[in-house]
Amino acid sequence: MQLFLDTASIDEIRAAAKYGVISGVTTNPSLLAKEGGVSYKQRILEIAEVIDGPISAECVSRTADELVEEARELASWHPNVVVKIPIDEAGLEAIHRCSREGIRVNTTLIFTPNQALLAALAGAAYLSPFVGRLDDVSSDGMELIRQCVAIVETHGLEARVLAASLRHPQHVVEAALAGAHIATIPPSLLPQMLKHPLTDIGIERFLADARKAGLL
Repeated sequence: MQLFLDTASIDEIRAAAKYGVISGVTTNPSLLAKEGGVSYKQRILEIAEVIDGPISAECVSRTADELVEEARELASWHPNVVVKIPIDEAGLEAIHRCSREGIRVNTTLIFTPNQALLAALAGAAYLSPFVGRLDDVSSDGMELIRQCVAIVETHGLEARVLAASLRHPQHVVEAALAGAHIATIPPSLLPQMLKHPLTDIGIERFLADARKAGLL
């Protein structure tokens, strides 16, 4: 399973990139709004200098024609750009039209297996089921990941399942075990995945023993 970083902060992306475990980035207008006036294009190009992988940039138009035009513009910024399009009637048409033009689409706001199936059949490159938001309304978000993976793999569809809206390290583990091809995580999850108190205690004991042995 690959890890993408869910942020528009170039500082957070640079900090995470040094570990060599981030394969792509997902962004959206809400994340960009936190960045203090930087243009979307400028930030996407900055990200492309740091991460050589898919960069999701979200469309905000609401008709199929407008979505396709916006997708063309976003995709023209850099070869690594993947356009994010929400799944609804206009979105499904736009996904089909964009995919026929060779524009890669990340279908976002997926909450049912049927939505995922339709997006995959329309030509989406990535399917983004939102785990945490389903959990918030007492639904099993991770079960949706398992269903989407099963549909894609059973029928040999080309779309990749991207587990989104992950809230804590256990979500990442469960997404990996569920067969998700990608998990997109907020930067705060990376240190949480890395740290464990027993690891810290073990390092301190090794250092103490090394000092006693005169190695330090």
